[in-house]
Amino acid sequence: MNKNINIVIVGVGGQGILLASKILGKLAIKNNLDVKVSEVHGMAQRGGSVITHVRIGQNIFTPMVAEGTADYIVSLELLETVRAIHFLKDDGIVITSIEKIDPTPVKIGKVSYPENPLENIKNANIIEIEAPKLAIEAGNKKSVNVVLLGALSKYLPFSTEEWLLAIEESVRPYTFEINKKAFLLGKN
Repeated sequence: MNKNINIVIVGVGGQGILLASKILGKLAIKNNLDVKVSEVHGMAQRGGSVITHVRIGQNIFTPMVAEGTADYIVSLELLETVRAIHFLKDDGIVITSIEKIDPTPVKIGKVSYPENPLENIKNANIIEIEAPKLAIEAGNKKSVNVVLLGALSKYLPFSTEEWLLAIEESVRPYTFEINKKAFLLGKN
């Protein structure tokens, strides 16, 4: 691998953002690459924002992805995509679930959820995925994170077998087949 890869993964607490970054970390290590992961949890236990930075390559010195340098943003929730867009570099790619999860201000009636959160994002390559539907098809609504990793896998230099091994080593044994199916659905 000739260049470093910067990935920002965002969503809300309970969506499996940390598991997604763990899978990416295992994948990099198994390929003898340097990897750094940084996590910011906010109010994660209450459905608040969660963001992880994953940097993969040769000689990674800092775990943080600087603004405007992310090759990929993987978002498990639409509004979180908007919050993280400042990390994306000019030719970067956003892979986002179409799922909308009401943040606390919306739940208590202080504001309303934007009708189309992505409409003001310009000059970004945004790939919207019906990840909740695919996760349910795989057998578990909570596998949205792995569906999106499947979509991301098309852009990274790792084989399907390497991805599946990293997933298998990161999830509970009884959930592997569901996660395998979720990954393959996202990839295709």
